[in-house]
Amino acid sequence: MKKNVFLFVAVSIAFTLLVTGCPGERLPENAVRVVVFDRGTDGGRTNPANNRWTEWIQDRVREELDLEMSFVPVSRWVEAETQVTLLAAGRPPDVMMTWNINNVIIWGEQGGLFDMAPYVDTYLANVREFLGPDTALPGRELIFRNQNMQTGQLFSIPMRRANTARLNVFMRQDWLNYLGLPVPTTHEEFFDTLVAFRDAPSLPGVADGRVIPWTMTSDVRWQAGNIIESFIDPNLSTRDRWVYTVADRHLIVPGYKEGVRFMNRMWNAGLIDPDFGFYTDDQVLNNLIASGRVGAFGHNWDQIFRDAEGLTTNLRMIVPGAEWVVLDAFPNADGVTTRISYDPAGLFIFIPRAARNPHGAMRYLNWLAQFENFNFLQTGPEGIVHTMIDGLPRIHPTAEDGWIQNSSLNIDLTPLHNGLFLRTEEESIRALTLVYPHPAEEIMNAYNIAMRNASPGPVIATERPLIAAGPVALSLQLQAQAFLIQAVMAAEADFDRVWESGITSWMNAGARSVLEERRVNFVSPY
Repeated sequence: MKKNVFLFVAVSIAFTLLVTGCPGERLPENAVRVVVFDRGTDGGRTNPANNRWTEWIQDRVREELDLEMSFVPVSRWVEAETQVTLLAAGRPPDVMMTWNINNVIIWGEQGGLFDMAPYVDTYLANVREFLGPDTALPGRELIFRNQNMQTGQLFSIPMRRANTARLNVFMRQDWLNYLGLPVPTTHEEFFDTLVAFRDAPSLPGVADGRVIPWTMTSDVRWQAGNIIESFIDPNLSTRDRWVYTVADRHLIVPGYKEGVRFMNRMWNAGLIDPDFGFYTDDQVLNNLIASGRVGAFGHNWDQIFRDAEGLTTNLRMIVPGAEWVVLDAFPNADGVTTRISYDPAGLFIFIPRAARNPHGAMRYLNWLAQFENFNFLQTGPEGIVHTMIDGLPRIHPTAEDGWIQNSSLNIDLTPLHNGLFLRTEEESIRALTLVYPHPAEEIMNAYNIAMRNASPGPVIATERPLIAAGPVALSLQLQAQAFLIQAVMAAEADFDRVWESGITSWMNAGARSVLEERRVNFVSPY
């Protein structure tokens, strides 16, 4: 409760300062300050706010727009909390961005954000054209995804995803081969395979018998997402699926509990890393996977291929011949393996009302929407950051000479989109396989599995903005994370009691009011 009160007070203070502003550092009249996420890439040796890429932006924008650019680093992993503080501390940056749409909605409703609607056809014309149609809301444009349907105000612009693949589950193929086991295709086969890993007297790369059949971080809902979500009732109506998704969490969506129960069964069978609850980020997880002890894990659809993490490369240095297989093993109640994919809109970009240079901020965003600009930021100089193969760029994200990309394809410097965008969609899809230092057919197989029978959660254009989640969304998400750890680790006989207690507490912490607001404001998308 104290955390909820603190967050509410912090956000309320931010509202006031967003509207009124505070004295800040003296800057040139043509200055534009932009948030950039800090992911700690390359061990933190590369400053995400001051590097070859940001220098290139500064030089080009100074020449073409007569703007002086600077970048404000914000930790990607606590960006929502940090930006509340940033807004409350003084004059905010001119361009800000967050994955927490609830904060954006409530800041806009409180008068704290700049209305971009009057500038869509002028300062933001390139942005409008680039974002294109909203595939989740037929007949609408993506730039208007968060427009207030009553007032016409536009307080944020969404990012456009190049592809919407989300999660996969990976398993050691060389262990399956060693034990003479087939690739599992059902929940029970998956469970039995992990038991076989647990009980094997020896496995490739594990000399001391300390096998970890399944590992994950404390973010259970993400890394076990494909498993847990496969238990969601496939016959739910669009209304129920949307209404019961509270603060972007599926805890009370019918069937989700049974998915967590399956994870609890895995825990009580000794199949889950006993220390998973202490892993607050991927660092320990990556080390364990690369050490060769882990039999299976879930993560981003392409996690084993990413060069920055080096999971497969580092693993093979310790266990020569180690192999992964991507599983398609979790059918729903109808016997179909379905998945939740990403919404085509992701990150949300906004301009605080107290920003010093909102028009310069929009001009910069419009500049970023031009192909020649975002293409260079994604691909960099030829021969250093990319090489051309059959007319397509192959990216080297850890390029030398200061050109390391602090985020995949520099998405933190190209916030209007996530993923590689070339001249045509066909080129972009073909080039996707060249982004990774692994065989193209392996990449496409992982992508196709992640997208098999995949669809995002329903997107509903309500008649008025939903504000109940704003003050409590972050605390509800943190509480949900802690609760899922407890539910997974409960004694099997105590699971139902722990679950009901946790859900009651979560509902009382604000989820009930969010649920009721969604129930009242649902409108059919058809």
